[in-house]
Amino acid sequence: MKYTSVTEAVKEIKSGDRVYVHAAAATPTFLVSELSKRAHELRDVEFCHIHTSGNAEYANPAYKDSFFVNSFFLGANVRHTIKEGNGSYLPIFFSEMGKVIRTELNVDVVLIQISEPDSHGYCSLGTSVENIRAAIETSRVVIAQVNKYMPRTFGDGILHISTITHLVEHHQPLDILDNGNITEEEAKIGNYIAELIEDKSCLQLGIGSIPNAVLNNLKNHKGLGIHTELFSDGIVPLVKSGVITGEHKKLLKGKIVSTLAHGSQLLYDFIDDNPGVEMRDASFTNDPAKISQNNRMVSINSAIEVDVTGQVSADSIGSRIFSGVGGQVDFIYGSSLSKGGKSIIALTSTTAKGANKIVPFLKQGAGIVTTRAHVNYIVTEYGVANLFGKNIRQRVKAMAEIAHPDFREQIEKEYFEAISS
Repeated sequence: MKYTSVTEAVKEIKSGDRVYVHAAAATPTFLVSELSKRAHELRDVEFCHIHTSGNAEYANPAYKDSFFVNSFFLGANVRHTIKEGNGSYLPIFFSEMGKVIRTELNVDVVLIQISEPDSHGYCSLGTSVENIRAAIETSRVVIAQVNKYMPRTFGDGILHISTITHLVEHHQPLDILDNGNITEEEAKIGNYIAELIEDKSCLQLGIGSIPNAVLNNLKNHKGLGIHTELFSDGIVPLVKSGVITGEHKKLLKGKIVSTLAHGSQLLYDFIDDNPGVEMRDASFTNDPAKISQNNRMVSINSAIEVDVTGQVSADSIGSRIFSGVGGQVDFIYGSSLSKGGKSIIALTSTTAKGANKIVPFLKQGAGIVTTRAHVNYIVTEYGVANLFGKNIRQRVKAMAEIAHPDFREQIEKEYFEAISS
């Protein structure tokens, strides 16, 4: 086997290289940290990735001559790079990231984290398949952090060590995701969404307090399935209690399908060597044509701000890039094509500081991730607005009804005054 020291492995990176980094719970933080130590001897190395975990030392503005961050989806650890000038944002649908890696980006080096190889030399990408195979198959060098804590998962994440240039053994528990406490407002949102979900539905929902609030309200549902891009601990008790069975799915019947898993050790133990979980490439999980094959497909996504006509800003706060396009549009479109499908945008009516999120007009510079033509249901703690088939005047009224009471009159007045002037 090709085991080597981390020092020798990261010497493969040269000035001017483009490095793709494995995402989420699979971020190879040991490799990333060691590579960052070479900042003094490297220039113009570009890091590409979606959301990663860990400190991301390479994102330090002090290293701007050495490292540049090209994010497909920003996390808190690299968000500052946009303002500081040592990073930028590549807006793209999650379903097309593999395509852009293969056709537009020449990846030189890939840093991944894998399970220990089995007796046949096969290892697993574990919690994060995402678009990493496209990077592995097109790169010059593949460096893998071998970690006994990485669960072995089924699907597209199986690799043979012959495809890996360097194996670096370093064992550490995976990143634990704190989903936070569910607020009273989020609990109400979860209840409203649960009422929209029929038995035998197939769900896409991410991580965080609102998805957990939804899951908490599904204990009496029957025959649910999962086809998503990301999931966390919340589905585990519903699988064990028989609520999530996947028996009514049309695509990969009986399987939980995802491309990312990020949560606690409970989740990692659940997916380890579990044939009921298929971790697939994002080009599969996020393909609207595949998503739509499941009947009663329900997509549940979040937003930063929504205007009264249904335009959804989900990747920026005004002109400030906050996250990314991700898979929101992939799943909204896929669910709209599904027989009996529903797409849901969920958000609290105000920010933690009391600012309105249901607005007459989006902030200047805000990116529209989901258009008003795509939108179906929008849910806040004040209720559900079904915008499908509604004209603009009807939409404004429906959106005002689910806004915070302090802003309802103002919302309608400002919008209609503006369009009539």
